[in-house]
Amino acid sequence: MNEDESIRRYGLRPVGADLDDVRELLKDHTERERRSQGAGDTELMKLCCVQLFNAGVIDDVLLIWSAKTASMDAACSIDVQLLCGGGLTETKAHLSTLRTPEAEAARQRLLECEEAGDFEDFCVEDRSAQYADYYE
Repeated sequence: MNEDESIRRYGLRPVGADLDDVRELLKDHTERERRSQGAGDTELMKLCCVQLFNAGVIDDVLLIWSAKTASMDAACSIDVQLLCGGGLTETKAHLSTLRTPEAEAARQRLLECEEAGDFEDFCVEDRSAQYADYYE
């Protein structure tokens, strides 16, 4: 599946079983990209992350983090703000409770980016609208 097919099939706001399909698609391409940079479709990975961001399920944060850290290309393609579909404050709090190295790395990255101004005036709804403009 490519980016256009994913948008046609799931839209930018998938729900229910479609969200599970998006998660599996993201996991598959993340694994490919981790094995060899360029083997996964980083544009499709970004789209999956946007779809999960729009769903706002806080438990997806580590899946998105895993995709973002799969390779240098993925890190550049997947915006750090996509970790925060459930809100910045809520995401940092959630990551703090997980107590895993991955969660702490993601939390630290959010703190660094927040300090650098990457979350200035961050609003989930506004960010979602920006992605809608980008993809539609």
